[in-house]
Amino acid sequence: MSESSSSLLRRLRGPVMGLAAAGTALTLAAPTAATAATGQARAAAPDPVSVLKYTAKERKEAVAHWTTARMKAVGKSVDLGPTGPKAKPYKGTPLKTVGRLFFVNASGADTWCTATAVKSANRSTVMTAAHCVRRGSSPGNTNMLMVFVPGYSKGKKPHGTFAVRSAATPRTWVYDSTNDMAALVVDTDTKGRKLTNVVGGQAISFTRAVGGTVSALGYSATRPQRGEELLRCVGKPKRDDGAQSIPCDLTGGSSGGPWLADFNATTGKGVLVSVNAALDSLTPTKMYGEVLRTTAKKVYDRAQNA
Repeated sequence: MSESSSSLLRRLRGPVMGLAAAGTALTLAAPTAATAATGQARAAAPDPVSVLKYTAKERKEAVAHWTTARMKAVGKSVDLGPTGPKAKPYKGTPLKTVGRLFFVNASGADTWCTATAVKSANRSTVMTAAHCVRRGSSPGNTNMLMVFVPGYSKGKKPHGTFAVRSAATPRTWVYDSTNDMAALVVDTDTKGRKLTNVVGGQAISFTRAVGGTVSALGYSATRPQRGEELLRCVGKPKRDDGAQSIPCDLTGGSSGGPWLADFNATTGKGVLVSVNAALDSLTPTKMYGEVLRTTAKKVYDRAQNA
């Protein structure tokens, strides 16, 4: 769930409330023509992946916008109540790969989600939730001035700030609010270094069976952390309503945070098998995440090959 200073924009099970912003360029791959067996031309199936691109000017503006003071201020402006009993401050080896994803929503409000650097061909790919990128079922409503800050903690940016240059989401999210996951591509840092050369990357799986034990992580807007500290839930996922769920009471700000299987708090490594996508409106201690399969792999590949 992401959070802004003006309102809680939480995606709930059932009716969806996403995030949106105007002013960014939406790039949808145009359908290509195919020839039917009869020789008549017909439209090919729509591209299953939608890609949002940010210009060099927009990326420069994003880095300038997100000063340390602004990052701290957006957390102070939100209070979603006390941190729940299932979400505990993460106490393992500091996670370089997990960070806050800051952006501006459609109302012009500063806000954030959580995101994770993953292993990829371009060494610049980050996984998060689709509703952290754009509003579901609303093609024109996209977020802007987006940056990823890996390892963020209490105002510190130990590994720098990386502007987001493009964001891939399932086409089904854009038009039907399904498949709530996204893959981002980020710029190099100020020294010209690629993201995972700086912080490493979590492994990612698109074939793993639902089950076992996962750690769900996120920068929840609950107090006393208010987005300044990484929180963690540990649970056993089960298939649930076409997705998967775990017992977890992370809330606004934790959207897009990773579900890491085989997680070792000493090494800080695991396998990303989902991301925080939705908190059940009737059972606010149940977190949902997508089961990453074919569609998610196509989204990830579009990003890692960018």
